[in-house]
Amino acid sequence: MTAAVTATNDRLWQNIRDEAQRAVASDPIFGRSLAEAVLAHDGLAAALADLIGRRLGGTAAEQARFTGFSRDAFRDAPELIEAAGRDLQAIVRSDPAIAGLLAPLLHFKGYVALQAWRVSNWLWHHDQRDAALLFQNEASNVLQVSIHPAASIGSSVYLDHATGIVIGANVGIGDEVTILQNVSIGRGNELPTRSPRIGSGVFIGAGATILGDIRIGDFARIGADTVVIADVPNGCTAVGNPARLTNCPEPASAA
Repeated sequence: MTAAVTATNDRLWQNIRDEAQRAVASDPIFGRSLAEAVLAHDGLAAALADLIGRRLGGTAAEQARFTGFSRDAFRDAPELIEAAGRDLQAIVRSDPAIAGLLAPLLHFKGYVALQAWRVSNWLWHHDQRDAALLFQNEASNVLQVSIHPAASIGSSVYLDHATGIVIGANVGIGDEVTILQNVSIGRGNELPTRSPRIGSGVFIGAGATILGDIRIGDFARIGADTVVIADVPNGCTAVGNPARLTNCPEPASAA
């Protein structure tokens, strides 16, 4: 990481600690859990590794194993922490109900599911595929978010509400994407080896299904319960089943 990125991460962590200390001062009972989850750690990497272990592990031994894998990933690939910081800030920017960093860090299961995926993706590409699939399985069981370790996801991504999200192997997702609950993105029956590519700045509404060897263009919007099996051009909105295109910057044929 560059010095600028390190400084940004340090400021983010200090902001989180400041929020935690204010919360401790106002509510000493809640403060005990904050002391363990935030204030006991020396950085976002340690706090995230501990959080992933606590959320995915059902026993102390399982928690230690998930935490250990996460620490290894964050130590080897500090860019994962940079992405985690961007994801956290994206929630604050996107959700008008959120006023700070602490609540989404500790309580938003979509956030921890995405960071657990980042660890699983690192494991997948470091010949630890059984461990990677274990992360996927436990995130699916506990958090109800199933993202295959072989998927590719950018940063500043927000899994809003998150329940029922399924993202298959080889799916590509860009930066600054928001995905609501009960969304499925994966391969189609015709070309099972090819999966959707989602551009940057895309919004995917609740219950949407995106299948096959298709591309969703930058800044496209996919409406709730829409079924998309063809390309959506940049900036277009797709609605319905089957999807039809509307609000396109330029004339576009039906999806």
